[in-house]
Amino acid sequence: MTIEIVGPEVEPKLDWIALTEALEAGHRLPRAEVADTLLRRGGDTLLTRSAWIDGMGLAVKAASIFPDNPRHGTAAINGAVNLFSDATGELEALVDFTVVTKWKTAGDSLLAARRLARQDARDILIVGAGAVAHSMLEAYSAGFPGARFAVWARNPDAARAFAKETGATAEPDLEAAVGKATIIATTTMATSPLIRGEWLKPGTHLDLIGAYRPDMRETDDETFRRARVFVDARVTTIHHIGELMEPLKSGAITEADILADFYDIEGGAFARRSDDEITLSKNGGGAHLDLMTARYVLDTARKG
Repeated sequence: MTIEIVGPEVEPKLDWIALTEALEAGHRLPRAEVADTLLRRGGDTLLTRSAWIDGMGLAVKAASIFPDNPRHGTAAINGAVNLFSDATGELEALVDFTVVTKWKTAGDSLLAARRLARQDARDILIVGAGAVAHSMLEAYSAGFPGARFAVWARNPDAARAFAKETGATAEPDLEAAVGKATIIATTTMATSPLIRGEWLKPGTHLDLIGAYRPDMRETDDETFRRARVFVDARVTTIHHIGELMEPLKSGAITEADILADFYDIEGGAFARRSDDEITLSKNGGGAHLDLMTARYVLDTARKG
């Protein structure tokens, strides 16, 4: 079998809405088997994610996350994605790690927002000003045409640079910015809450993206008490990420309060019920989503 190599040159052919449709279609296949490993050395992390979906194939993605790297001019996240044939188990393709990660991460939360945010939502706040923040602005622009973007970051200079590059408005006060937003995306490496539930207005949707370890969270317990809570995948979030582990431990919510994941889309449970409710979706980004995204990227590349 010839091993196909798909690099960044495929990006101009990719489409955010088509990706969300591919993710939905992937969740209509048999439920994925997934396995993660997490190794730590201080603040550095090695994350290995594997998935197998009957009818789609196998994927293994290994990512090293070294937060201090940008200080030395090196990317914070490095890794590789491998796609294997469902029929034979042979290595079928190597798909660019950065492309898959970018499109999977933002596509995941765009799918949630398309299902959970108010249809008239246009005031979008992005918390954080790094690579994921840029990807979310791209994705939301496709899903919510005419959206008005604001950005807040713990480093005001980073927020101003993001605003200058993208046309977003840099917000100096997080509480005030949260109060004006109808969609909020959190894209930080925070280990203690930034968003306070008391700041949220009725009708807000939150996409929580940044936290991926047991010691990380971006919102407080009151946010979870006030919101209807969803996740992209129960198996990769509930007992693995501090964003959910801590409010479960404190009793702010129970597992029964986590209403649906993407496998419940087809049945209609992953949905907003009214314009006034607050909705929250935690993006855990499991390996099955990497597999679905890598397949979409490979299929797009093959179309030429």
